[in-house]
Amino acid sequence: MKELIEFIAKSLVDHPEQVTVKQSGGNRVRIELSVAKEDMGRVIGKGGKVANSIRALLRVAAEREDKQATLDVTEP
Repeated sequence: MKELIEFIAKSLVDHPEQVTVKQSGGNRVRIELSVAKEDMGRVIGKGGKVANSIRALLRVAAEREDKQATLDVTEP
């Protein structure tokens, strides 16, 4: 799941080298995504639409592994 979020984020941003993804937890996974300050708008999107779409994809990937997952976009 970490690799999925990293791939999506790097595809969206202008500075893919500044994308960091941290994963923690066992059955309930928490993923923290951090991008460059200039790229925050690209990852969050208008009204959070892009971030919510990424969360939907993450939920599907987590369900395939019988887990629950949450995504937090953090400030750099």
